[in-house]
Amino acid sequence: MRFNKLDLNLLVALDALLSERSISRAAERVNLSQSAMSNALARLRDYFGDDLLIQVGRKMELTARGEGLADPVRDVLVRVEANISTQPAFLPAESTRVFRLLVSDYTVSTLMPYVLTRVYEAAPGIRIDLRPQVAHPERALERADADMLIIPKEYCSSAHPAEVLLEEDFCCVLWKEAPLAGGLLTREDYLGAGHIVVLPAQGQPAVEDGFIKQLGVTRRVDVTTFSFASPAQMVVGTHRIATMHRRLARQAQRCEPIVIRDVPLPMPVMKQTVQWHTHRTSDAGLRWLREILKESVIAMDRSTASEHPENISG
Repeated sequence: MRFNKLDLNLLVALDALLSERSISRAAERVNLSQSAMSNALARLRDYFGDDLLIQVGRKMELTARGEGLADPVRDVLVRVEANISTQPAFLPAESTRVFRLLVSDYTVSTLMPYVLTRVYEAAPGIRIDLRPQVAHPERALERADADMLIIPKEYCSSAHPAEVLLEEDFCCVLWKEAPLAGGLLTREDYLGAGHIVVLPAQGQPAVEDGFIKQLGVTRRVDVTTFSFASPAQMVVGTHRIATMHRRLARQAQRCEPIVIRDVPLPMPVMKQTVQWHTHRTSDAGLRWLREILKESVIAMDRSTASEHPENISG
């Protein structure tokens, strides 16, 4: 099939070439031989009157024209997949579909065990591919590298729909032997202590750190880490403070010698959302998985509430 004299089959090859920036990897991605992919690139270059990819040292780089085509081509293919390839009916018990979710280790540690249990009970053939957060996560949706994002509302794109899954507040975690572990933690105590701060690997600031900076206060940062779950272990044996998601802190308190105290600053809550591509709103499989996510939040918080709250809050 052709459109304006372009063989539309070449769009799949073009998308792979622009994404992979490698003839061999692009060929592997779409199950073509390298010679067939080289031929496709030659035809694309002839059609667009541009090299699209050029050799720079040992790598291939996109030309300005190639850069300009990358997102529009991906958008066209996502639309096709969403409106033609996706089956209108979704039968979880019979499905072998793979769902790709971009998540942080906060979500992996807290929510995902409940999600995986429910998915397995309803649809044992379904596979879940958990992928790490990246900078500009909306691009993962637009390039179809992810089916859904689970991210703070602050990082959602206005171009795609999103739904709040849960609200999370922050707390302070201290080693139970630390001088500040007993009694009320004051603002002066908090600002005078050394801190363990999360700087996520994807390069975006953690929501907690952003909230602190919005308050116009400065902490003495002694340790930085890329993992949201790790500060609870890192405070042990020190007099430092970690400001953490409360659900993570409660998990850590089961096995670590720590205490939890309220943050002595007016911290906003984090709204954790699920976001998907606007072209895939009618995808029955994604609608089903969003319901599973919401049910899992309820189950997670019910499980937490059944524990011993008197040993949790400070």
